[in-house]
Amino acid sequence: MRPGLERVGAVAAKLPAGPLGSLADAPFTLGVLRRSGVVHLQRPDHLARIGLALARWGASPAAGITRASIAEPDRVGLIDELGELSFGELHARSNALANSLHSLGVGASDGIAIMCRNHRGFFDAVFAAAKLGADVLLMNTAFAGPQLAAVVEREDPAVLIYDSEFAELLSAVPERVRRVIAWEGEGETGDDLSARELIETGSRDNLRPPAAPSRFIVLTSGTTGTPKGAQRSSPETLAPIAALLDRIPLRRGETTVIAAPLFHSWGFLHFSIGLALGSRYVLQRRFDPEATLRAVAESGATALAVVPVMMQRIIELSDETLARYDISSLRITAASGSALPGELAIRWMDALGDNIYNLYGSTEVAYASIATPADLRAAPGTAGRPPHGTVVKIVDEDGSDLPQGEVGRIFVGNQMAFEGYTGGGGKELLAGLMSSGDVGHFDSEGRLFVDGRDDEMIVSGGENVFPREVEDLLSDHPAVEEAAVIGVPDEKFGQRLKAFVVLRDGVEQPDHAALQEYVKAHLARYKVPREVAFLDQLPRNATGKVLKRELS
Repeated sequence: MRPGLERVGAVAAKLPAGPLGSLADAPFTLGVLRRSGVVHLQRPDHLARIGLALARWGASPAAGITRASIAEPDRVGLIDELGELSFGELHARSNALANSLHSLGVGASDGIAIMCRNHRGFFDAVFAAAKLGADVLLMNTAFAGPQLAAVVEREDPAVLIYDSEFAELLSAVPERVRRVIAWEGEGETGDDLSARELIETGSRDNLRPPAAPSRFIVLTSGTTGTPKGAQRSSPETLAPIAALLDRIPLRRGETTVIAAPLFHSWGFLHFSIGLALGSRYVLQRRFDPEATLRAVAESGATALAVVPVMMQRIIELSDETLARYDISSLRITAASGSALPGELAIRWMDALGDNIYNLYGSTEVAYASIATPADLRAAPGTAGRPPHGTVVKIVDEDGSDLPQGEVGRIFVGNQMAFEGYTGGGGKELLAGLMSSGDVGHFDSEGRLFVDGRDDEMIVSGGENVFPREVEDLLSDHPAVEEAAVIGVPDEKFGQRLKAFVVLRDGVEQPDHAALQEYVKAHLARYKVPREVAFLDQLPRNATGKVLKRELS
């Protein structure tokens, strides 16, 4: 041990309560950060420089990459289709891009829109924006041209950093928005600037921290309308990260394959946590189920960040394909972004190990609960329990608490709730808690179950039905791959249930009557779909959420 290293633990224990949260939270936060390795022994000179960086930059991506470049400049921090980059290279590249953008007039409080797939260009752009103090707008890579133009018009960024494959979508983007190409090779980009050239020619000198940290604007999924911009600043303390690490046991210096889109709040969360942990990231521009298994096997990844539809596509691979890749290193499959059916969780764990950690939350409330493998084994379909520092309540229409087992509206309180929509307005508040937009209930063990969207309730013949219960039951049928249920107008009952079902290959195919009988055998008669339509696949957005507005 180098001289002075034994004193670092004592120094860490005397850190002021501010960065660790409230005085009451500080012991918990410090304990978790030690256990996960965020707080660990370091050279005294490195510790001093890292402390200064944190004081200057706060808990932002700029601080994260600066810290990593000080502690482990030569360690590989990112692997993508173009190769490897060290933490030192990532820091220098983003300095160069930030300085080049600044020379073009981009500065603090300007907006930088990022429309990139999962590759180094996304990292370069986010780090550079954070170093400038610019607001970051994370654009959905599945946008059509009109959606893209509408969001850009509303948010009015100064710069749009994009992959060239999206060039044809930019015709309606105002000329005042400067364009920078992050990934070259596909699409006609005209005279747009190249991030590669800006990085090659920009100064790699460190930047002066902005007066205020960047805000990050994540777009809602838009499953029921035009996506809204949900704005959130970097957390003021490390307490929220500790709360997540307490339930999802990620550890310092390990390798994470991020398959979930980085523009989505779930992918971006793993990007952020990975900075605190000094994780090595493995990225692929487009998701492919077998390529994802290969990436885990070849990198020895201990964590895989996915949305549930990705898990479904992986588990549908043949037994021969699954056996081809040794993924025994995988300790954590972190899932979120859409509902995780209990049947899918069990199939995954039976085939690939008890490694699923499923987070329930939303763009607005951030996280509400986390289900561990033990939770999912004991109660398939559960959303788990609230992490430390999070309050979840189930209330009726009058805002009164409901007892265990009764279904009501879900309200959530934590330190990561968003700050409102960029276009104005926000989610409903109740005694400091924010509506998640869902309904659910707690079981006798304190585990949360999400029964559906509070605006999806179907009233059929005077009875209230939440589609999730029927969807989960249909998905449990051995011949059904997935299902979605909606309400359609009915002259007699007001609404009737209609199910849309995707069947599995290689099994006996039931007809609509057989599926109706199956539901009738398990649920009340009024919950039986009066219509069943068979589809090749359900319409989904880029993060796997079913687009029910496209079903009729």
